Amino acid sequence: MKPFKYYTTLLLILVTGTIGYTQQHPLTDSLEKSLNDKLHDTVRIKTLLELSQLYALSNFKKAETYALEGIQLADKIAIPGFRYKSLQNYALIKSLGGDFTTAIKNETEALEIAIGLADTTSIGLAYSNIGNYYHEMGVYDEAYFYLTRSYRILQQGNKNASDSLYMNIALHNLGRVFKELGQYETALGHLRISNKISNLLNDKAGYAYFLDEVGDVKLRIHEYDSAVHYLLKATHEAKKLLQAEPGNIVVEVLPKSLSKIALAYLYKQQYETALAYYDSAMNIHQATSNQFGIAEVELGRGMVFGRQGNFTEAERLMAKALAIAESINARLLQIKCHDQLSVLYEKRSEFQKALYHNRQHQQLKDSIFSQGMQQKFFRDQLRFETEAKDDQIASLMRIEQMRASEIRKQEIIRNILVVVVALTAILLITVYRSGQRRKRINSLLLQHQEEMEKRSQELEQLNKVKDKFFSIISHDLRSPVNALAGLLDLLDKGAIKPDELPMALKELRTRFNHTRTLLNNLLDWTLLQMDKLNLQATRISLHGLVEENIALLTSLHQKNIKLINNVSPVAYALADSNTINLVIRNLLTNALKFTNDGGEIVIGAEEKNNEWVVSIKDNGIGMSAEVRKMLFDKINPYSTRGTANEKGTGLGLILCKEFVEKNNGRIWVDSEEGKGSTFWFSLPKA
Repeated sequence: MKPFKYYTTLLLILVTGTIGYTQQHPLTDSLEKSLNDKLHDTVRIKTLLELSQLYALSNFKKAETYALEGIQLADKIAIPGFRYKSLQNYALIKSLGGDFTTAIKNETEALEIAIGLADTTSIGLAYSNIGNYYHEMGVYDEAYFYLTRSYRILQQGNKNASDSLYMNIALHNLGRVFKELGQYETALGHLRISNKISNLLNDKAGYAYFLDEVGDVKLRIHEYDSAVHYLLKATHEAKKLLQAEPGNIVVEVLPKSLSKIALAYLYKQQYETALAYYDSAMNIHQATSNQFGIAEVELGRGMVFGRQGNFTEAERLMAKALAIAESINARLLQIKCHDQLSVLYEKRSEFQKALYHNRQHQQLKDSIFSQGMQQKFFRDQLRFETEAKDDQIASLMRIEQMRASEIRKQEIIRNILVVVVALTAILLITVYRSGQRRKRINSLLLQHQEEMEKRSQELEQLNKVKDKFFSIISHDLRSPVNALAGLLDLLDKGAIKPDELPMALKELRTRFNHTRTLLNNLLDWTLLQMDKLNLQATRISLHGLVEENIALLTSLHQKNIKLINNVSPVAYALADSNTINLVIRNLLTNALKFTNDGGEIVIGAEEKNNEWVVSIKDNGIGMSAEVRKMLFDKINPYSTRGTANEKGTGLGLILCKEFVEKNNGRIWVDSEEGKGSTFWFSLPKA
């Protein structure tokens, strides 16, 4: 589920303290009648904005209409401040309906106006809102950038009550970003600090949002009873606040908390209770025409029917949720829909459809959680945390300087009294300390010498590795380029007959596939050596990874070799998905390389104690004991041509060894010449 913590300023100013749904009619009627009068343009804009805010919680279409009229009138009178508020208001309305792309577009225009006005409070708020919209779309690196940018700008601003509130909101939403990235302890730390600040600021809505987010974290770590406890408290706090302030924006917590409670009961297999909570959430979303919320509930209901065995109804609801998610560009919700549809079709043995949705799920997930995004996110995270620490250090230094000045005054007299005693004591212990110092210095020198020798050996090994890989790069990267140049030269001279061209292209494609594999392995190895490859251990399906790689390699390799997946569907390991995926792909590619046409490769997994031991067995040409000893040597990587003259560098197996060991596993090989090879690696059980 995707919670929505969002205290947008306009909504707080215009809605907080207004009357609720059943009591809004006299006010909305009065405001709508006033639009028929000849109002000054600025008064008319304020009226349109207020109507839009009031209807945002009860009639979404009217809210959108009034918001658009506000923008049009603001464009007409050309007052930057009113255009800023109108654009920001329309962005909010679109976000409540789940259209975050349009929300970002309008909020960005509002940000440009705020920058022109040099209003740090408005600039900080716009950055915070944009960060929120990116979070809802699942673009977490952008969300983190805009939220931290908002925090810095507001921190340097006027430090008024609004600035403090918006800084706290940015801090809370940073916690939500960490939650989506699986950093739950970091997320809870941000959320708890934000809740304390909310109490100091008398921000009553903050506690309900805090409870909702903590409940969501508990749900994600499978503590379902605890999750229901926090989420029910969130709905209770929201209702209590709404009784005092019927129009408060905290009303949005209710459907989201209800949906999460439903999901908790779904996981607890209490399906009727889950459907009841989903129905309650749906009633609220339909009242506000919130397409995102409707799609989220339909997906949840589909999951319930799927668990109950009603696959037809489950398919209908999930397909409906996916269609809505695609129409509003809600990428994270699309990922969830594809994932659940893949599971559903697999249960129905419709494997073609299951594979399609699995691929769509993986492609979207890769686009959101790409390596580049994670690297950018962690760079921004480190920069923000460093700057925050610098601020804290500077503040502490100022306090320390004040204290030191006071202490110095007090110590002047004390130092005069103790100086004689100190000199005497120094003389007595000088000889003793001198001897001890010499011993420590000698010990440190010996230790330093040992460290220098160790580092010298490490540098020598690294130089050998560097030389070897430069040799690989200079030789293997030149080969396909030279081949392409030769082919183009022959084509230019007309020396290749048309019937010879397919064979030449096939050879060229083989060389480029080899080069592409080489480049990918070199890049992964380089990141590993630079310690830039961040591994995140999660619960992964070994059967799914093997199946995915079989599908990929079947479409690429040219030999007639049978690939058999004997890995149990219940084989789940605790490891980093991306690196283990590369290990399986490299080992399968290696097996294909050294297996003749008509052969077969069998992938299996055995459960031993607290480990899964995966095996990739082929009936290929095998290898001698001498070759086995050289396979995983990164100083002198071993490589030979395959049964179809395929080339290699030996780098793939070195990567396999390092990646498996990084995931707390082991790798080894059994082989006999002429009888095939079996590569084994182990991983901790999930």
